[in-house]
Amino acid sequence: MSRTDDSLAVRYGAPSRLRRAGLLALAGTVVVAFLAWLAWAILFHSNPEISSEEIGHEVVDDHTATIQVRIQMDDDIEDPTCSLRAISHDKAVVGETTYVPKPGKSEVYDIEVRTERRATTVEWLGCKAPGQPRYR
Repeated sequence: MSRTDDSLAVRYGAPSRLRRAGLLALAGTVVVAFLAWLAWAILFHSNPEISSEEIGHEVVDDHTATIQVRIQMDDDIEDPTCSLRAISHDKAVVGETTYVPKPGKSEVYDIEVRTERRATTVEWLGCKAPGQPRYR
């Protein structure tokens, strides 16, 4: 050390080696905890019990609309539910329904929804299983 460094250390005190080691240990613990949480989140959410996607929809007439969806689910799933709603030109919900797919089958479904007036689009909300917090 130079004379300036020595006089500063004498005047203000040198940093404690124990404090530096403690901060490094705390930072390491936080990083490991974050990485463990990230791994759990990736593994848990990457393979849901049920998932779905819209293939297409059609407004048939003033009181009917259909939607075609692909639903993929595990074989042992119980009580899956899927939801959709029909929306009119003024953004009002004019019809909605809940559909229960056949358990153990992963395939394409054609679902019909009755509407109170002409719909302009059909919104597919998705499917969920018991214990699954949101539609997929």
